[in-house]
Amino acid sequence: MTAKVAHKIVLHFPQQTWDRPIVCMLAKEFDLCFSISKAEITHEEEGLVVLDLSGAESEYKRGIKFLKEQGVRVEPLERDVTRVEAKCTHCGACLAVCPTEALDVDRETWLVSFDPGKCVACELCIAACPPRAMQTAL
Repeated sequence: MTAKVAHKIVLHFPQQTWDRPIVCMLAKEFDLCFSISKAEITHEEEGLVVLDLSGAESEYKRGIKFLKEQGVRVEPLERDVTRVEAKCTHCGACLAVCPTEALDVDRETWLVSFDPGKCVACELCIAACPPRAMQTAL
């Protein structure tokens, strides 16, 4: 039996690939499932796609290798959305706008925590955070 994997990743497309159907090849050639959380691709410019990618581990690895061979830079989402603990005042302003509950508060200590595994890089927390503790490299 083949192990299944699921990861949230960020794809950075170079300028020369903006018009190629690279992402759909992940489903067609590697039997991978994907859900796009965010996409910023403009005509004849670089592009960025945030997606959940899942499937058999061996096909996942082949799919990632294919992306890299196409010139696509692949990074885990956790690397692009971060929380700077030293800046956070635990005001909770981010909690109301987070659609996936990646941001949560401990009801005993009233400290806000961030689970990057639940984050979909919607960036709503970025604007809502008064001390700018939530940051993105996207």
